Amino acid sequence: MTRVVFNTATTLDGYLADDEDSLDWLFAVPGSAEAEAAFPRFLEGIGVLVMGSTTYEWVLRHENLLEHPEKWKAIYGERPSFVLTTRTLPLIPGARLRLHSGAVRDIWADIVAAAGDKDVWVVGGGDVVGQFADEGLLDEVRVSIAPATLGSGRPLLPRRLGADRLRLESVTQRGQFAELVYSVRATE
Repeated sequence: MTRVVFNTATTLDGYLADDEDSLDWLFAVPGSAEAEAAFPRFLEGIGVLVMGSTTYEWVLRHENLLEHPEKWKAIYGERPSFVLTTRTLPLIPGARLRLHSGAVRDIWADIVAAAGDKDVWVVGGGDVVGQFADEGLLDEVRVSIAPATLGSGRPLLPRRLGADRLRLESVTQRGQFAELVYSVRATE
């Protein structure tokens, strides 16, 4: 059964990115290579990626993907990817990308079909994850908490999910990061 997993890193005060949508804070954390060591194993279970336009644009810029489209496959492989956006965005040559403007529920069947027998990774951002949570489609939150604070920025998950919906499944130290894995119960 296809599960929807939000796997991300956040600051200690709960921000995914700073006010300029930058993740530079993340790459400044000592020991991030140790934290990234588990990523290939996680990616093995992923059949499709879903992200918002801000996340997509950051990856596009950060990896210079329009000039070096081969980097996309080196990071994400051949997995189909859905970008939720209301804007026209440049597509990475050779990447299996689909832009969608509208509700998550409207494209859900296509996402499941693309995932096959694997999971869906909601890469970010927080509002996209919130849309999955609102629809009762979010199954797991994997958050690596970094020893950094920003004071402001893009929140981890700009929705209210109470303790009645979240169950702590595991805690793992990876370098300077604490990875918390929560299962998410759908609303009734």
